[in-house]
Amino acid sequence: MIRKSIVFTGLLFAASIAAAQILTPVKWDVELIDSESPEKEIRFTATADRGWHVYDMNLPKGGPISTSIAYERRQSVELLGEPTPSVAPTTVYDDMFDMELRWYSGTITFTQKIKVIDPKNFMLGGEVEFMACNDETCLPPDRISFAFGKSDVKKTRTDISGTADPAGDETTNPAHDPAETASEPAEDNTPAAQTPSTPQNNRTETAAQNVLTTQPELWTPVIDALRAFGEKNITSTGASRWLIFLAGFAGGFIALLTPCVWPMIPMTVSFFLKRNKQRRKAIREAILYGLSIIIIYLSMGLLITGLFGASALNDLSTNAVFNILFFLLLVLFAISFFGAFELVLPASWTNRIDAKADSTSGILSIFFMAFTLVLVSFSCTGPIIGTLLVETAAGNSVTGPAVGMSGFALALAIPFAFFAVFPNLLQNMPKSGSWLNSVKVVLGFLELALALKFLSVADLAYGWRILDREVFLVLWIVIFVLLGCYLLGKIRFRHDSDLPYLSVTRLFLAIISFAFSLYMLPGLWGAPLKAISAFAPPPDTQDFNLYENGVHSIYNDYEEGMAYAKKIKKPVLIDFSGFGCVNCRKMEIAVWTDPQVKRLLEEQYVLITLMVDDKSKLPAPVPVTEGTRKRTLKTVGDKWSYLQRVKFGANAQPFYIILNNEGLPLAPPYAYDEDAAKYALFLSDGLKSYQP
Repeated sequence: MIRKSIVFTGLLFAASIAAAQILTPVKWDVELIDSESPEKEIRFTATADRGWHVYDMNLPKGGPISTSIAYERRQSVELLGEPTPSVAPTTVYDDMFDMELRWYSGTITFTQKIKVIDPKNFMLGGEVEFMACNDETCLPPDRISFAFGKSDVKKTRTDISGTADPAGDETTNPAHDPAETASEPAEDNTPAAQTPSTPQNNRTETAAQNVLTTQPELWTPVIDALRAFGEKNITSTGASRWLIFLAGFAGGFIALLTPCVWPMIPMTVSFFLKRNKQRRKAIREAILYGLSIIIIYLSMGLLITGLFGASALNDLSTNAVFNILFFLLLVLFAISFFGAFELVLPASWTNRIDAKADSTSGILSIFFMAFTLVLVSFSCTGPIIGTLLVETAAGNSVTGPAVGMSGFALALAIPFAFFAVFPNLLQNMPKSGSWLNSVKVVLGFLELALALKFLSVADLAYGWRILDREVFLVLWIVIFVLLGCYLLGKIRFRHDSDLPYLSVTRLFLAIISFAFSLYMLPGLWGAPLKAISAFAPPPDTQDFNLYENGVHSIYNDYEEGMAYAKKIKKPVLIDFSGFGCVNCRKMEIAVWTDPQVKRLLEEQYVLITLMVDDKSKLPAPVPVTEGTRKRTLKTVGDKWSYLQRVKFGANAQPFYIILNNEGLPLAPPYAYDEDAAKYALFLSDGLKSYQP
């Protein structure tokens, strides 16, 4: 067998554009597997970085870009059947597209069988088109060229550029088709001339062939100018990790107030103080006890990520079967919290660990004591930990589960160390009593409400439509009304004590619960309810919707919008978006509808939205040179994707950039961040820098 491999890197633009925002998450390997018979194989292998995926072939219309193979140059060869994938795809229902999507993470190989009719005249070339996505963003569609000639079945080799080898290979340059050589840009990354832009509201039309623009000054790269601004609006990884940590800390604080943990604080601290004559040693052991709790939970988070990986956890968090199981588990925990039964781990586990603590000494005994606390408190902490891990896993972060568990463990550990240092404060600590059972019942209501979120994912995946948005909201309204009634003492469970009077705390919590229920009522008629948009099903699942308050751009052509902005003397906001960009839709719903942002966009800016995955054909292919790579722009989306890469050095969406009327940036770019105040500040900064 003769094997000839041509290695391509998905999105080969970093060589010429040294901006940090260029992402290259997919690598392609295209190889012809030769054999002594006329029948041979071509293998197209994609390897995606952790957390990224490429879509399957032949997705339904209206969805993201499918992976496809176009054979543009074919001679003396017959295709046998369709390309066959090496593994089964991951299938997930996407509520944004209202369809099931199929994708591959890791490594996937598509095998195309061919039959060479005449080896002396054999030629086969074309392009692989694909789209790379992760949980937060999708890159614009990209194409990888390939070409094989007669030398490839005669044990000779062509290099990646397609130049013929000494054996006389006549293979066409894979990145530069002869049909595409009619005209090229005069300079790398500098567009050639283009005819005037199209009428308003129409997609780009290029009247002349093989030309890009008559306004090359608008396409001049501004990457250095963006570097001068810095990238303060581009990344929010640190902030998101802080949010995960704070969410874990809040979960740990809630766990402290449960009947499984709260009574353990005075008991454990008293144990350390009594068994040590020296107070300093007791304090040291209590602090080690708290550190042991942190180490146990942190190890749990690292172990889960290490076993499954961030990508697998993310896939699991969106898996329909897993969400059904987690829904049932949370309902089970809620019923337990209501007092129907008690969920505990096998007594043999805790007895064995407790015996280890008694039989050992020093630091090891303290560690086993901490482990005993973890097991004993499972019935109360289990639902909180499980929910935390699922939510952090959905963020597709390697460190997410560990960061969340660190926050959770810190909240649990602080009281043990604190009361060991200040033991006199133990006397002022609220005693265990019926209020702990009330906390547990309140958690039961919250677990029941949260369980519906996981059922919603499965409902959307299978298309049952039993939990549309209005049904979901009705159930949440009922749950929080019942919670308010419980807090007022109108509902009682078996383990509840008599409520002789209504405390101020319960009154205010009841007010919050009833107010939250009233807040959700307008959602039954289509109000966006931004506070719960991450939990509720999407608005398009609602049968009756009166809400119309979106912001929409008038222009989807770059030159046309720039010309209009110059005429009326306003700055421009370029919105690089995509039909397959879920986070773009989130920004439009959660941020653009903010009153201040909406006013700025509609009154102070000319908004131009450029869809990088727009498959509308250009009147004629436009050849361009990007660094050392020759490309051909065939669609409107290719053109806007090329603009984003070459002018701004970025290829991820959403991507927002403010320009003056000469095409120069007025502020650093802005990426995905649902903070409306920050986005309004971004727009305001651009206005301050604008000079007509």
